[in-house]
Amino acid sequence: MTTPAVLFVCLGNICRSPLAEAAFRDAAARAGVDVTADSAGTADYHIGEQPDPRSIATAKRYGIDISHYRGRQLAMDDFDRFDWIVGMDRSNMRDIERLRPANSRAKVAMLMDLVPGREGAEVADPWYGGEDNFIYTWEDVSRGAEALVAMLR
Repeated sequence: MTTPAVLFVCLGNICRSPLAEAAFRDAAARAGVDVTADSAGTADYHIGEQPDPRSIATAKRYGIDISHYRGRQLAMDDFDRFDWIVGMDRSNMRDIERLRPANSRAKVAMLMDLVPGREGAEVADPWYGGEDNFIYTWEDVSRGAEALVAMLR
């Protein structure tokens, strides 16, 4: 069996998608599932930058260091490199679908659609809020990560 490769996508790649990547890597490691994971943004606002300091602090609170992550933009070759491209909200999904080549091998899904009972829910962007917003985001991406790991088993 090949190692599943998953790309998590939000707008700027400094809040939600790096947290989702971290939660997924952690969930996969705890489940003993070998995975490849990365994150990207649909916009080019933060290419090469670290995640938002509040994202770094939130991940650290759960024992995960994401300070070495760097922002990047979703690219056309991602649709061939990854098995799954997972968006955080409907706007991200529209942008992903707009870039998606007709012959894409990647499955595309919104993260919370993978969580039974949460279909259609978006992962709220914590950017404009305080630390609590980042904790809520962590809770959502963790649920999504657990659901995705369960699907990949």
